Amino acid sequence: MNFDLTDEQRAFQDSARAFAANEMAPYAARWDEEKIFPVETLRAAAALGFGGLYVKDDVGGSGLTRLDAAIIFEELAAGCASTAAYISIHNMAAWMIDRFGYVAQRRRFLPALCSMEKFASYCLTEPDSGSDAAALKTRAARDGDNYVLNGSKAFISGGGRSDIYVCMVRTGGAGPGGISCLVVENGTPGLSFGAQEKKLGWNSQPTAMVLFEDCHVPIANRIGAEGDGFKIAMRGLDGGRVNIGACSLGGARACLDLAREHVQTRQQFGQHLARFQSVQFKLADMATELEAARLMIRQAAAKLDAGDPEATQCCAMAKRFATDAGFAICNEALQLHGGYGYLKDLPVERFVRDLRVHQILEGTNEIMRVIVARRLLGNG
Repeated sequence: MNFDLTDEQRAFQDSARAFAANEMAPYAARWDEEKIFPVETLRAAAALGFGGLYVKDDVGGSGLTRLDAAIIFEELAAGCASTAAYISIHNMAAWMIDRFGYVAQRRRFLPALCSMEKFASYCLTEPDSGSDAAALKTRAARDGDNYVLNGSKAFISGGGRSDIYVCMVRTGGAGPGGISCLVVENGTPGLSFGAQEKKLGWNSQPTAMVLFEDCHVPIANRIGAEGDGFKIAMRGLDGGRVNIGACSLGGARACLDLAREHVQTRQQFGQHLARFQSVQFKLADMATELEAARLMIRQAAAKLDAGDPEATQCCAMAKRFATDAGFAICNEALQLHGGYGYLKDLPVERFVRDLRVHQILEGTNEIMRVIVARRLLGNG
């Protein structure tokens, strides 16, 4: 058991850290305020290999491991958690095509996704099926060489802006076995989008409903066999949970660094805040929670890489712990800043807003507890 990063992983880490510091952090406040989707920055990240982190290299991917990706996402999120999270979602969608697609599908879709010439979205959630994902209702009926889609998807990151939508749709009967996975391309007749959602955070990425009205999608765009969609979705979410947990690490680390700097310069009652034991204890707890979360995320990533049968449970545990801890650390950092932390002059309040949703998406933290409990009790 070796907890040290390899030389190669340190190189990835340094590259991502420099990119986040130079190309993301200085602009993140404006992206948030003006709701800018930073296309050129995303493509610059892709030029470093971040657009297809664990996509195979024969189609332009970087061919890295899940552990490598977790290290990279932590660094990117320290610059802008919202933008890093979109890169995570894009990678998840690309990986599904890479892992479960046919050779022709991989060659058709993935080179442009890995370069981020084109952007990808993952479409599972619907207005009436969030945590109960297997109850989704979007219907795909066969019509010759096409499926005809009718229904809608909700809270889709990249909605209206992405070029590729990896969608879970119902091709069969009720339950998980009736779900298939289709790639729907932007511009397909019958595909449209709702208005952009007005959100607490994650403002550097567009979010909208994805709507299907007699939308004809070629059968050739189906990823995997009919009925495989739910399994593909859940496999994707295992990695997505590690990634979003890693993004929470990055945001929390940035806030801890800001809080540490603040308490060493801010004076009250004739001394620096850092001299008060209550403040020292709070910082110590924040640092400890962050380190524990990082270890859980990296262990879950390593188990995914190893194909460990306990990987799903470990991913659920790590996601729950890291996203809860990440938000709490950011919130404590805001408290340590006092009224200054509540102002948009400092990035702490933006990290609080951006990290809050990590406890909801990629499976709510309540569902993470369900996954773990089922495993513990032998019924999952």
